[in-house]
Order: sequence, then C-alpha cells, then structure tokens
Amino acid sequence: MTDPHDVLRDDPELEPLVDEHGKLELDPADDPFERLVVSIVRQQVSMDAAAAIRERLFDAVEVTPEGVAGADPEVLRDAGLSSQKTDYVRNVADAFIERDWERESFADLGDDEVRAQLTSITGVGDWTAEMFLMFGLGREDVFPVGDLGIRKGMQALYGEETTRAEMREVAQRWRPYRSYASLYVWRAYEG
Repeated sequence: MTDPHDVLRDDPELEPLVDEHGKLELDPADDPFERLVVSIVRQQVSMDAAAAIRERLFDAVEVTPEGVAGADPEVLRDAGLSSQKTDYVRNVADAFIERDWERESFADLGDDEVRAQLTSITGVGDWTAEMFLMFGLGREDVFPVGDLGIRKGMQALYGEETTRAEMREVAQRWRPYRSYASLYVWRAYEG
C-alpha cells in the first residue's frame, strides 16, 4: 500500500511541509453526526468563535440526532447558534433520524454520492459536506477549494491567487490523497 506522504513528498511545494510537520493523518470522528454539527457551527465564523459556540452547545444539549431534534430551539440559540444555524442543525438531526444514518450508512457510497445526500439537506453545502467527508468519514481524496484556508494556503505555496479551477488542476497531482494534501495546504496558510 502506498504511503500518501511519499506521494506528497514528490511535489516540490509540499515536500518541505511534509518534512516540517511530519506525517499528518486523517482521523475520522468517532461520531459522524457530531462532526457534521461541528462543521455547521464552523460555517463562516472564526475558529475561536466556533470553539466557544461548540463548547456551549455540547454543554447545553446531548449532541445526538434525537437530542438536537428534541431540543428547544431557544436553548440552541442561547448556546450561540444563529436562528439559521439552529434550523440547519435541526434539519441534519431530522435527516439522520429519518434516514436512519450511522457511519456504516456511508461506507458503500462514493464521495459524490455522500455529497449529494448531504447537500440535499437545507444548511449543508459543499464545504460542509467536504468537511464531513474528510473529518467525519476519513475520506482520502477530498480537496475543499471553497475553504478560505485552502485558498490562502494555495496562495502562500504558489505566490498568487489562483482560481478554483486552477487549484483543482494543481491538486490533480495529489490524487488519490488530496485530503492529506489539504492538511498540509492548511499548514502553509497557518505558518
């Protein structure tokens, strides 16, 4: 089996990042529902704000499909969710209940099928679905070009702002390990 890090070391822009940061790993969440809720919390807010909201939310309700679906919307808003995000997490909870989803429910589905299933839920767009694929399911070949950190990391690596199409073209060389490459692109942005 090919080590994804060896593949990424073949790229002159990523090799120094792999050497500097070591073997970054995808670590799929123990609870995919929780991870999807966290991705919704993180939509369009700073990491610090998202962490604070996440902590309050997890203190306020049991973050299970039944716990979120049964929670008073006011409790969710008091935890820091906007009215819109309150609707979104409740929509996700309802979908998990109605479709009887568990981790195994996604095992035989390709990335595009998972993305289509998730984005059929109001409040789950491509970015949220991609975060779920990477961090909820540990899928190895996802490249979230809609993510600000990815766009800024690509700019840091390649020195100019590139279009999403250009970023996807560059990322082709990282297939089938674009999720791993994304971990390093984020580090390029952070560093």
